[in-house]
Amino acid sequence: MSNSLSRFLLPAVAVLGLSACSSWPGPAVSWEPLAAGAERTLEAYRWRLDSATDAQGRRIDGVALPDGRAFTFAFPASRVVIDGGCNTMRGGVEVDAGRIRFGRMAATMKACDDALMKADAALAKLLADPLKAAIDGSAEPRLRLETGASETLLLVGHPTHESRYGPATVMFLEVAAQRIPCSMPPMRMATCLQVRDRVYDANGLLVGTPGEWRAFAGEIEGYAHRAGERNVLRVKRFERSHPPADASRFVYVLDLVVESEVVKR
Repeated sequence: MSNSLSRFLLPAVAVLGLSACSSWPGPAVSWEPLAAGAERTLEAYRWRLDSATDAQGRRIDGVALPDGRAFTFAFPASRVVIDGGCNTMRGGVEVDAGRIRFGRMAATMKACDDALMKADAALAKLLADPLKAAIDGSAEPRLRLETGASETLLLVGHPTHESRYGPATVMFLEVAAQRIPCSMPPMRMATCLQVRDRVYDANGLLVGTPGEWRAFAGEIEGYAHRAGERNVLRVKRFERSHPPADASRFVYVLDLVVESEVVKR
């Protein structure tokens, strides 16, 4: 394996076993075919779709999202979860000899703007057949996927929270419809989310009595609160070994919106 590839892999990530460089056109980087067993490497990062181009290098507008948004790919346990468009898409993944195959995708059933739904469909079509796959050894690893028609998807990897902090604690929080005044350094007066703990059993049924309402100092990554809307969230809580002096030792990340309700005043 080349030294360039080994520099970006996290210590706990499995190593790719190929050293041949790709001859694909593009910037002078070392592309290595994605090898069998690379699922753990994919799993260690969250991949943001940076560009999509056709065989002539022109942008594929059909998968472009508005407002600076982009599709993101996560690869937990040899599966793929794609977010960013209208619906979340999920399916299996197989990696072998420089190729990646996405299994049949299942998707949530939300209704969105027509442009977002068309972007979902365009991306699913690009992923329908096996793709040529290679990875480079830059500080931010890049994953390059190429269809049989030479359409190319370029994804940039960012370490997952699990890679950075270790295993998460999964918990459920009910978020009230309105923020409340609170004191949050360095600001004396601010507004915070108002939350309380909820508990669900293995069958997804609510059990026990909800906890007391409390001010939640900070934010939940991936969650955008809307005034007047109550939510129940499944979140992942990570603990930082060396948090900044003015920050919590916990990092909260949205995993799933379990329940939503518009609350009338």
